Amino acid sequence: MDIIVLCGGLSAERDVSLSSGTLAAAALRRRGHRAILVDLFFGYTGAYDDPREIFAHANEIQNTINDALPDLAALRAARADGSRVGENVVEVCRAADLVFIALHGEDGEDGKIQALLDLYGVKYTGTGTLGSALGMNKGVAKELFAQNGIRTPRGILVHSGDNAPANVGFPCVVKPCSRGSSVGTSVVEDESGYRDALNAAFAFEDTAIVEQYIRGRECDVAVLRGKALPVIEICPRAGFYDYKNKYQSGMTDEYCPADFPPETTEKLQRAAEAVFRALHFEVYARMDFIVDASGEPWCLEGNTLPGLTPLSLMPQEAAAVGISYDELCDIIVTESLKKYGG
Repeated sequence: MDIIVLCGGLSAERDVSLSSGTLAAAALRRRGHRAILVDLFFGYTGAYDDPREIFAHANEIQNTINDALPDLAALRAARADGSRVGENVVEVCRAADLVFIALHGEDGEDGKIQALLDLYGVKYTGTGTLGSALGMNKGVAKELFAQNGIRTPRGILVHSGDNAPANVGFPCVVKPCSRGSSVGTSVVEDESGYRDALNAAFAFEDTAIVEQYIRGRECDVAVLRGKALPVIEICPRAGFYDYKNKYQSGMTDEYCPADFPPETTEKLQRAAEAVFRALHFEVYARMDFIVDASGEPWCLEGNTLPGLTPLSLMPQEAAAVGISYDELCDIIVTESLKKYGG
């Protein structure tokens, strides 16, 4: 099968996306597919006039992405038309049998790229436009959690320029409404750090969520083909599971399957499946939870494009039930095609 692995983009998680895309493309080649990496922002400017020709050289083209982590603000400013989609991206995607989306953050997880591909009739992996948009907007997701009986921390939306409530109950968590990887997220113990935390969130967008802080054990549950995988517990060596602890080696200990009583594990897995359905996710996703002292799970959010390096959380959960990294990538391909009757 001819597959474009779409990665990179201009989100804060660009480097994570490049890693996921590079490794997923290699895995798909090992499974017999002709997979080509394409950076969403830089596009494809290769030697072949007809985009379909690149697939005949899939084993030769090991890397069509720009490895350097750019200054995102400078790149945005340099492109006069404001586009985040590079040259020939649509053309090479249309030439493929399937687009494997390895993007993270606002480029990929908010539904805009899915909508673009939908308009051109391009098949792609994972969740569609609606579910991507619902999952990325934490305010909307909380409303859907409440409607579906899914336990989640209390939260309010705060808009930049408004008079933010002074007493929201401390400790609390402040984060941008529609960002991933804990970018711009702060845990605030008292009023002294509250304004700084809001400003940190507003640096990324004009709407923030201020939510109840739940003390407990952090864990994640991935769902694949509608069924929950084993629970993985996340134990940062310092602080909470922020961007640094997510992606810097040696900052976090992870245990899979997590050491919870069977009844707690069951609650987490059923809750993850409920979130998957409530947010209209498809094929695969990963849900973030806190388990409080009484063993009750609280869902923080759902992630439609979890990291896909072999050491990322979802591949670890898959490995715990005997699904190798290469097999996981191939399952994502085959299950995604079923959306289109394939």
